Order: sequence, then structure tokens, then C-alpha cells
Amino acid sequence: MMIDEVQSNSQSWLFFVKASFAISLLAMAVGIVMIPADMMVKGYLGICALFVVSSTITMSKTLRDNHESQRLINKLSEAKTQQIIKEYSDA
Repeated sequence: MMIDEVQSNSQSWLFFVKASFAISLLAMAVGIVMIPADMMVKGYLGICALFVVSSTITMSKTLRDNHESQRLINKLSEAKTQQIIKEYSDA
């Protein structure tokens, strides 16, 4: 495996991402609790917020999986091309 194929994030970036996610969830929860509305509205906003978070996580995972599968398809295609070029250059 080549060095440029390995993609890793720094610990600082991982901390930033996790902290940002936690702070945004906390801010959203505090906003819903503190809004001057009855419990029915607060419950509705809470369910909507959870659905937005859940669908965002699902979408980002799906996009990442799609990107990874395209990378694999491109690698296979490149390997086949290299094999064909090698066969013709040997002939």
C-alpha cells in the first residue's frame, strides 16, 4: 500500500469534529428547552432535531461509502489498463 493512499486525520481535527458536534447538540437542546412554548411544540422541535441529526449522519456515511466504492472501481480499472499495456508492450 502506498503512503498517499492512507488517509488519516490528526487528533486535533478529530477532537474539533467531535467537540463541534457535541456543542451543536447541546446548543440545540438548550434552545429547545428554553424556548417560550408549550411542551407539544418543544416535543415536536426535539423530534425534528433528532431526525435532522440522524439523516445527516446517514447521508454523510452513504456519501463516504459511495466515494470509497468509486475509488475501488477506479483502482480495478487502472490495474486492468496497466495489465493490458504490459501485455501489448511485451509482444
